[in-house]
Amino acid sequence: MRHSIPFLIAGTLAAAVPAAAQNLDNGFATAARAEIVDRDGQAIGTVTINRTESGVPLVIVAVTDLPEGSHGIHLHETGDCSAADFTSAGGHIAGDKEHGVFVAGGPHPGDLPNAIVDEPGAINAEIFAGGLDIDEMVFDADGSAFIVHSGADDYLSQPAGDSGDRIACGVFQPA
Repeated sequence: MRHSIPFLIAGTLAAAVPAAAQNLDNGFATAARAEIVDRDGQAIGTVTINRTESGVPLVIVAVTDLPEGSHGIHLHETGDCSAADFTSAGGHIAGDKEHGVFVAGGPHPGDLPNAIVDEPGAINAEIFAGGLDIDEMVFDADGSAFIVHSGADDYLSQPAGDSGDRIACGVFQPA
């Protein structure tokens, strides 16, 4: 049985965060930005975390050159992509939650819906990240990172959804 999770997809996010979007007059303000690299160190896109009037962060993903299929995407607890397999980024931003939307006590604030990559190899998405505290979780003492996994998150397995190897990573910096 396939479960669906609300996931807003934008047709094109080539200019995902316009320069004018630095104040809430435009609906959101960019707080953090990560340049995403693959395992070869090649730049493949960006992810921003944006503040909104409602207080629910908006994560905008614009990443290319990924293999087709469903991929787990997550916000990770450590701002470090130095390990060749990106394990230096640690686990998901967890707060006091369990992993996954199909688990009582879940999801982690860093759990995001799977991204479906089609033939062109791109993820272009806007995702509301309820439960994520930008100042306390993204900009804590050791920072945070965005990870793309090789497979889909099952939204259930502990501690991280059994989504496979980490194939892309980016460290969040203040915008």
